[in-house]
Amino acid sequence: HKELRDRLCCRLTFGTAGLRSAMGAGFCYINDLTVIQSTQGIYKYLERSFSDFKQRGFVVGYDTRGQVTSNCSSKKLAKLTAAVLLAKDVPVYFFSTYVPTPFVPYAVQQLKAVAGVMITASHNRKEDNGYKVYWENGAQITSPHDKEIIKCIEECVEPWNGSWNDNLVDTSPLRQDPLKKICDCYMEDLKKICYHRELNMQTNLKFVHTSFHGVGHDYVQLAFKAFGFQPPIPVPEQKDPDPDFSTVKCPNPEEGESVLELSLRLAEKESAKVVVATDPDADRLAVAEQQENGCWKVFTGNELAALFGWWMFSCWKENCSKDADVKNVYMLATTVSSKILRAIALKEGFHFEETLPGFKWIGSRVKDLLDNGKEVLFAFEESIGFMCGTSVLDKDGVSAAVVIAEMAAYLESKNLSLAQKLIEVYETYGYHISKTSYFLCYDPPTIKRIFEKLRNFDAPQSYPKFCGIYNILHVRDVTTGYDSSQPNKKSVLPVSKSSQMITFTFQNGCVATLRTSGTEPKIKYYAEMCALPEQRSVAGLHQFLHGEGFLLDKPKKN
Repeated sequence: HKELRDRLCCRLTFGTAGLRSAMGAGFCYINDLTVIQSTQGIYKYLERSFSDFKQRGFVVGYDTRGQVTSNCSSKKLAKLTAAVLLAKDVPVYFFSTYVPTPFVPYAVQQLKAVAGVMITASHNRKEDNGYKVYWENGAQITSPHDKEIIKCIEECVEPWNGSWNDNLVDTSPLRQDPLKKICDCYMEDLKKICYHRELNMQTNLKFVHTSFHGVGHDYVQLAFKAFGFQPPIPVPEQKDPDPDFSTVKCPNPEEGESVLELSLRLAEKESAKVVVATDPDADRLAVAEQQENGCWKVFTGNELAALFGWWMFSCWKENCSKDADVKNVYMLATTVSSKILRAIALKEGFHFEETLPGFKWIGSRVKDLLDNGKEVLFAFEESIGFMCGTSVLDKDGVSAAVVIAEMAAYLESKNLSLAQKLIEVYETYGYHISKTSYFLCYDPPTIKRIFEKLRNFDAPQSYPKFCGIYNILHVRDVTTGYDSSQPNKKSVLPVSKSSQMITFTFQNGCVATLRTSGTEPKIKYYAEMCALPEQRSVAGLHQFLHGEGFLLDKPKKN
């Protein structure tokens, strides 16, 4: 009975990355029916929102996930998504093969479609799949669109005639394959952020790439070619799609050295100094570099952002026109990510902005800035999601992989490694030491109790004032819209009632955030010590961050 209730008594809702769940039977799982229902709801909402919907069309892409037991695969779900729309006479741009997630938002903008869907669960476990929706601006949907679509889904849950007909993808004259056009345009646009093509052609540096059994191999090879590089050496066991992700315990390159094992061993064999790893849908990037002592350094998302931020700004400065105004330049990060871009912005004179977690917020804000004549160089979230340039208004592991390769080749010509440059960046702009991890919790009521306890700590509606021996200066709670640092006590970031997130700012300069994941059963925590450039004692900063009695060092059992 419990299992039937769990499967049938709730519906999928939009989280930070669209709809995401296990594949299987039930209204809160990803399956043929829930995908048809979701697409019918989207059709209804788009018909209401765009008078030219049937002229402009809709984009559908998919990755290589699949499950034999439920006969569910990304391609099949994508065909059903297309079928719902084709049966209603909507032109559909349906990719003829699997593509990286960034290709869908890119295609939406290039083809001037009203929206698009990517069938993917990115780096989630193999049992999962998902449904990611992009709006006409090329960014993932944000509120109120998500709420309105859910309402529309509930208005038409019974499949319409034709909604099951996945053969329409092969027979309908309204279906077009955008693959060649989008791939060619994307690779051409990529060259706008290539600044050292000659150097790339001559470098002796070798790169290994792993695509984690996903979609990345072909596209990363093409991206390296676009930048003038020799192709990166692929990890043979992980090069081709495999929905079982058979060589890794979880298909998430963010897990670090344990899941990069095969690529690091291959790199040692091939004398390649740098490893780039794209996650299964190729929207995120992990990087490892071999150090002088032979050990490998796997960079965190925050460390990579420090390098990307320095690089994108340096390249802009070298190549901008004489009358370019640095005050017109922007970089963005989510609020749980490192504040290193803020430090670079303060010193260099450009603007830095924060958004709520999730690239949907970054994408929408970047589009606003571009529409207002601003220039956006770079944006990121600490979970290894990077946006270099503005061709794609979403995180993109393909472009990030080739940009980091160019950066490494350039630094090598100056006898510097990525790790050495990172220290230089920190010494120039101030050390930013982060500690990020998570607790698994499969019981939503327990998660709710934890956060409610923090909101009613010593008394009703009072937050903790100390954590161990450390004094808490400010508390921001974007779930309720409270921020003690603001004169009116209201959060500047939009209120996000559907997820839990509380940020503590400590007197010693540390910032710590606790939040629930929008895609996995996790309570995530993020802590960072932000130092001024003159504070050079890295050991001291680490001591603060991992200090005795500090919230994140010794989690209590309760």
